[in-house]
Amino acid sequence: MNLRVFADKRSLSHAAAEQAAATIRRAIADRGRARIVAATGTSQLDFLDALTRTENIDWQSVEMFHLDEYMGLPVTHPASFRKYLLDNFIHKTSITQYHLLDGDADVPGVIQRLNESLRSAPVDILFAGIGENGHLAFNDPPADFETTEPYLVVDLDDVCRRQQVGEGWFANLSEVPRQAISMSVQRVLKAREIVAIVPDARKAHAVRLCIEGEISPMAPASILRTHPATTLYLDTESASLLSPAKLAEFQTAQ
Repeated sequence: MNLRVFADKRSLSHAAAEQAAATIRRAIADRGRARIVAATGTSQLDFLDALTRTENIDWQSVEMFHLDEYMGLPVTHPASFRKYLLDNFIHKTSITQYHLLDGDADVPGVIQRLNESLRSAPVDILFAGIGENGHLAFNDPPADFETTEPYLVVDLDDVCRRQQVGEGWFANLSEVPRQAISMSVQRVLKAREIVAIVPDARKAHAVRLCIEGEISPMAPASILRTHPATTLYLDTESASLLSPAKLAEFQTAQ
């Protein structure tokens, strides 16, 4: 894992977007297309804004998959991740090849269809965040580190659900779905490259667990340390609880 620490969310988001754009362009030049997995949430907003403003990306040669989605929410709901991606990514580019997780439809059919599509070729780059509980995608602790199916139905713990309320997506905890469709941990790790965007002080505890603790299902994102091409983008606030010794082990940038 590479670790990069920046002064603020905006600068880390722009740096992450530069890396993502370079990978996408390289994949298109080498193979005629790029396959990506997009994440959602407040941590991704500045990053996606920077990426969609980047010039010289042939978005019609990009195929996008969706990292996770709530069960039972219509696409019109303000918290729907399909709505989020349509508003913040798809409608801002000329991308035409995309696969959205419909958690308000025939979920087994949705999972089967997307599993087949995702297995058809490798993913060039996957975008991710880390939850306040250390989750990776919607794989809350204790996460399933063994399942090899690309997508699965998961239960959301109360820490995760409270985070969604705290970020303003829902008015109260009772409104937050208890289940979601999530890309599995093992499928996340199959991406050739992973860019994890993790700003803000409220993520500092999870970052410390994932970087300094054991690689464990209780800290799901800790498994990113086993991936050979993961770059974790932090700001000074999200990196604030990391020890100087641990920071020194990684290549950092200001």
